[in-house]
Amino acid sequence: MDEVVIVEELSTKSSDHVIGRLTLNKPKALNALDLDMATIMLDALLAWQSRSDVVSVIIDSAGDKAFCAGGDIVSMYRSMVEAEGGVPDFLETFFKTEYTLDYTIHNYAKPIVVWGAGIVMGGGMGLLCGASHRVVTETSRLAMPEISIGLYPDVGGSYFLPRLPGKTGLFLGLTGGQMNGADACFVGLGDNLVAASEKEALIERFMQHQWEQEDLANQATHLLSSLKQPDEIPHSNIEQHLDLINSLCEGNSAKEVVTSILQADVNGDKWLSRAQGTLQKGSPITMHLVYQQCQRGAKMTLAECFQMEVNMSCRCGESGEFQEGVRALLIDKDMSPKWKYATVDDVPAGIVEHFFSSPWEDSQHPLASLTQGSSLT
Repeated sequence: MDEVVIVEELSTKSSDHVIGRLTLNKPKALNALDLDMATIMLDALLAWQSRSDVVSVIIDSAGDKAFCAGGDIVSMYRSMVEAEGGVPDFLETFFKTEYTLDYTIHNYAKPIVVWGAGIVMGGGMGLLCGASHRVVTETSRLAMPEISIGLYPDVGGSYFLPRLPGKTGLFLGLTGGQMNGADACFVGLGDNLVAASEKEALIERFMQHQWEQEDLANQATHLLSSLKQPDEIPHSNIEQHLDLINSLCEGNSAKEVVTSILQADVNGDKWLSRAQGTLQKGSPITMHLVYQQCQRGAKMTLAECFQMEVNMSCRCGESGEFQEGVRALLIDKDMSPKWKYATVDDVPAGIVEHFFSSPWEDSQHPLASLTQGSSLT
């Protein structure tokens, strides 16, 4: 099928109830979320939310490699090149739509099950983290690796990262550290760790269930609890290293935390060494943005976090740092971004603060009408 998102309504054993299903369908692009996909998903969710016959929603993807490897940053790159230092109109539209979709998932009135197998990164994390029922498998690889492209962990990262256990959110945001299924469940970003082979069984259970109109979330929880776990449960790197992560990230500035992580003796641990390497090569501006978003987001509502992130993301689009990061990774593929500043210590405080300023008057803000407990229409 050619649709970038396959929208279906699955019949159930209770004939007057259906399951909404959204299947991301760009497997060759690792189901990276583009503007068309986000629009289709948002429109379907808003339509289903007001229908009493839709009792739950399943969001999955085509192919086995990735649920969603991120956002469509190649299109973003093209718009940044054309905008020549301004805020690209495309970026404003994309982030408004994507964040509204993520916010809608967070506040949805019916259970949403996300099948987070394979790669779940960036924009994929935005889809997963707000769902009421987040399923991960032995193949899951979750991360927010935006430090490598001069962006920052958006899609609600300002809300969910500082609410993870201890300082794990700050560490994961700075290092792009990968989580497996056990890690995701340990930090609270996954609800069910099941075998990757169980997806069809999940769908079959939801279709064969005699749905009652009350307690939809509990019914979904019960159905998921009957799925098989992987034969081998992955080992949680985060749980093993939690005390170390907390101690490395207890500094009172981005400089202190970054220096502490980079100078840590990790005794050859592959997971920690990879995290150090990613941070070492990452954008010094992003290092400050991650630290600040975790500080500020910890005190904000979800709506306020998304409003802040639209400001930050569009500022990233005009700054040139994001453009350079994408160029190095995906356009020229030289893997040698020329960041604006050499180290975290070189970034002026005024530059950092500018990323948190709004490019718009309050009434013109793309998410001005986003309020806690409701979604944009």
